[in-house]
Amino acid sequence: MPPSLTSFADDARIALENLSDRATGLVNPTIRLGVTGLSRSGKTVFISSLVHNLLHGGRLPLFEPVQSGRVSAVRLEQQPDDAVPRFQYEDHIRSLVKNRVWPDSTRAISELRITLDYQSASGWNRFFSPGRLSIDIVDYPGEWLLDLPLLAKDYRAFSEETIALAGSGIRGELSREWLALTRRCDVTASADEMLARDLATAFADYLKACKADERSLSTLPPGRFLLPGDLDGSPALTFAPLVLPPDARPEKGSLWAMMERRYEAYKSVVVKPFFREHFARLDRQIVLIDALQAINRGPEAVQDLERALTDVLACFRPGTNSLLSSILGRRIDRVLVAATKADHLHHESHHRLDALTRRLVDRAVQRIGMAGAGIDVMALASVRATREATVKRDGHDLPVIVGTPMDGETIAGERFDGLKKTAIFPGDLPENPEALFESIESGNRDVQLPDVNVIRFRPPHIEEAEGGITLSVPHIRLDRAMQFLFGDRLA
Repeated sequence: MPPSLTSFADDARIALENLSDRATGLVNPTIRLGVTGLSRSGKTVFISSLVHNLLHGGRLPLFEPVQSGRVSAVRLEQQPDDAVPRFQYEDHIRSLVKNRVWPDSTRAISELRITLDYQSASGWNRFFSPGRLSIDIVDYPGEWLLDLPLLAKDYRAFSEETIALAGSGIRGELSREWLALTRRCDVTASADEMLARDLATAFADYLKACKADERSLSTLPPGRFLLPGDLDGSPALTFAPLVLPPDARPEKGSLWAMMERRYEAYKSVVVKPFFREHFARLDRQIVLIDALQAINRGPEAVQDLERALTDVLACFRPGTNSLLSSILGRRIDRVLVAATKADHLHHESHHRLDALTRRLVDRAVQRIGMAGAGIDVMALASVRATREATVKRDGHDLPVIVGTPMDGETIAGERFDGLKKTAIFPGDLPENPEALFESIESGNRDVQLPDVNVIRFRPPHIEEAEGGITLSVPHIRLDRAMQFLFGDRLA
């Protein structure tokens, strides 16, 4: 985030907090890992599976410190930030393992500390005491991340961009009621509290309609309109974009002035504290996306996901952390963009999901003029809910995935009860996504997206080993994600 987006006082406070973190890290080396994601991408499941696999000796062949036997102990410890809610790992694992239901999605910030004792990979360093690394996992909603670009926008820019986007494509239908109300408003008239509330409610309804499963759009700031929490009903959440006259300024006491003041209050009360107290202190970051859901919902959802990724990546400052930069302007030196639900595809298509996600990220990086160093892309499944098999059809072997669809899921007219297993052909992604994106960007409304069966499966049944010890949660490429995000800190 460019320093111009924060005041001198903010920068000074961030520097003091980073200095405190650095002093603490000299005694207990720590890495702060941010975990966020766009709508329903599985942040809670990712954290729960990562911690469970570390604690229970999961199969992690690509996570070198564990694979080589250098990690001697793993444990959960008390988190350092007493004012931040604890990530309720035990509750989430109970949901996944015991009840076989997916845990509730992230609605606020939370934190969890896991500590690893390890032997150095260097023969010389092994003569000294074993190393120790604490990983502070900071879980926060993706909607909050998409709010950060608002810090660089005044109310006019926010209004113009939001209204223009709301009138495009499928959003035009979803925003019809709110835009009609907005266009009837006299922005120079005296401020009216009831009108402000009606506008904010209609605007929030539009954002919620965009986020709904049947649309799965991603670019939805301001994020607290979707997750208001204890700010529900406050003036800082009772505003909306307006159609503003050009080359004019709001008169004191007008509806325009009220909305502009509340927009600025939203940035001061909601966005800046999150940036200052949490985001600016991160060392590494993973951003989870549901690319398959976007493909399943159509070209507009894919374009909106790319737009959201552009906004997300613009928030980061990948680069090497020196002592000075860590104190004065901490930099997130590694960002991983991970497409989840790889278990919804046969392994033969995993590299295609990789390629499609990389195409989305590369395009976003080009748009913001950012170097790609420090950014990686992969497809993964934090919890593998399916297994692979083959079935015979017309004398040919057809690759399928086998799992238990959730109660209420429908396939070819058959409604499932959450108990019966089934095999489905997951569909194919294109070998080269470039032609697909060229068709989408051409504006052709008849573009045919890949036919991918995206249904919800229940978490897998996990057997217990001898002694009643629960086996680790199965996954796809979670170990590779660990290696990229913090494997180097265990060298």
